[in-house]
Amino acid sequence: MKGSNLGELEEIVLLVVGILYDEAYGVAIQEEMDQRCDRKATLSTIHVALHRLEEKGYLESRLDGATNERGGRRKLLFRVTKSGQKALAASRELRNDLWRAIPKTAFSI
Repeated sequence: MKGSNLGELEEIVLLVVGILYDEAYGVAIQEEMDQRCDRKATLSTIHVALHRLEEKGYLESRLDGATNERGGRRKLLFRVTKSGQKALAASRELRNDLWRAIPKTAFSI
C-alpha cells in the first residue's frame, strides 16, 4: 500500500518519539536527533514529519499545560500509537531481512 512504508526521516522521528515517550515535542525531538544521530533538522522539517506520521496514524498528539518559561504557550506532545509500533517493527524486520540476505563474502573485501 502506497504511503505505508517509513522514509528514513520518518523512522528516525518515530523512534525518537518513542525514546522521549511522554516528553516528545518539536524542540526535544530536534535535540535528541542531533545528540543521538548527529543529524540536524529544522523544527519545520520535524513538524512536517510529525504531522505526516500523525496522518498515517503512527502518532497521536495532545496539548500539555502552559508554562511561564514558555510564555504561557502549550507544548504539543506526541506518542507512538499501536500502528506506529507495528510500522517500526515491520521496518526493522525488513532491514534485518535485507542484512541477512547479503552473502557473507560480499563484505570480505
